[in-house]
Amino acid sequence: MLKQPGSNFTRKLTMRDLIFKNLTSNDKKRRIIASSETIDKQGVRSIIHRHFVCIVKEVKDCPAERPLPYLYVLKERNSKERKEKFFCRIKGSVFAVNDGRLLLILFMHSLRINLVAVPEDSIKNGA
Repeated sequence: MLKQPGSNFTRKLTMRDLIFKNLTSNDKKRRIIASSETIDKQGVRSIIHRHFVCIVKEVKDCPAERPLPYLYVLKERNSKERKEKFFCRIKGSVFAVNDGRLLLILFMHSLRINLVAVPEDSIKNGA
């Protein structure tokens, strides 16, 4: 518990772990950015994973069409085990022109969230 000086207001401290990754290929045509976050707050442990992948390809001929966009969403709830999961993935593409070159940019975003009930005593003991 944290008490702010000069006030009667107290608040619980929230434990948070963060991990970031930023990977780029040598030729700069592929990039992966990822983050992972774990938060323990009010008896709930939230584990959040985010990924972004981007691939750049030069297109020689004028293409007839680009790859179709894609969206996938999954949500699961288990009230018996007090767990909840959410997953979302979006894939898409965009054409761009850079220095007179036609580029196809492919991208994929994903988000995964896991919520799990954690007993208060295990948070206090650092488990």
